[in-house]
Amino acid sequence: MAKRFFFTPLTVVVVVVAAIVGYLYFSEEEQAGGQRGPQTANVVGDTARIMEFRDVIEGLGTSQARESVDIMARVSQSIREIYFRDGEDVEKGQLLVTLQDREEVARVQELEFRLADTRRQLERLRDLARENAASRSMIDEQEVRVEQTAAELEVARSRLEELTIHAPFAGRLGIRQVSPGQLVRPGDVITTLDDISPIYVDFSVPELYLPSLAAGQRVAAISAAYPGREFDGEIVSVASRVNPVTRSIMVRAAIANDNHELRPGMLLRVQLERSVDHTLMIPEAAVIPIRNEQFVYRVEDDRAVRTVVTIGRRLPGWVEITGGISEGDMIIVEGTIRVRDGLPVNVNLR
Repeated sequence: MAKRFFFTPLTVVVVVVAAIVGYLYFSEEEQAGGQRGPQTANVVGDTARIMEFRDVIEGLGTSQARESVDIMARVSQSIREIYFRDGEDVEKGQLLVTLQDREEVARVQELEFRLADTRRQLERLRDLARENAASRSMIDEQEVRVEQTAAELEVARSRLEELTIHAPFAGRLGIRQVSPGQLVRPGDVITTLDDISPIYVDFSVPELYLPSLAAGQRVAAISAAYPGREFDGEIVSVASRVNPVTRSIMVRAAIANDNHELRPGMLLRVQLERSVDHTLMIPEAAVIPIRNEQFVYRVEDDRAVRTVVTIGRRLPGWVEITGGISEGDMIIVEGTIRVRDGLPVNVNLR
């Protein structure tokens, strides 16, 4: 038997009121939606501008002295006197160390006396020969004695010179590693000597940039020890061979170092300027990549216009534009995520 449903007066009233309220609500929403339209987006913009673009090659290298040598003794002998201080700048030929040389000095003096005596005897024989009192053979024998003594004297003087150590070139000395009276042997380092004005730095450059390299080209060196400073220099030579493993070529630059602030062994970042161009640039944050295309939102008549662009080289925070927009165009930099093509925008300048 089917059940029957009965509606009470209260139920009817509730249904009618709900229907009226729903009709009024959706009618207002429809009217409001038709009048509101798209909302205006607040964005940050900047203009496309012509900027200086410096095409720079960068490389890392270790500084080294233009001339460098370990000062060592050539013979085994004790040190008599030291004539330099740690870190002193010296001139070429300046006396640095003398070793004990009394025996060698005495030997030189002995041979000098002997040479003078043999020369006097030779002159006496020549005088006697003029009077036919001396034969030619006697003169020849005496000439041999003179030459022999002179040779012995030269050897003795050479050995005496080995007991005095001079600076082979002008430069700055390192730390002294010996003391007076100490016995030194060949190979024992007494100190170091470096010519660091200018200082050299060798760095590798990819073979792609080989046509851009030439002696005399300006470079700038940057060291972590001196933040914010650049040391000027120039290329002095380019290697004759390309490394077949790394496909790079070695370049040597001379960096001005008049104050001796740079020292051998420092890590330097070298910047080599290839060219300076003036090109159209925009902030890198404005570029939106999608698949194989790059586009930006250009502002035209207070509306966002999606524009495909062609990008080129990059600088920190900036990108070169080679097509799609022109100088002076307003570009949306911040807020692109809230923007779509044709949407009204309120632009705040960056």
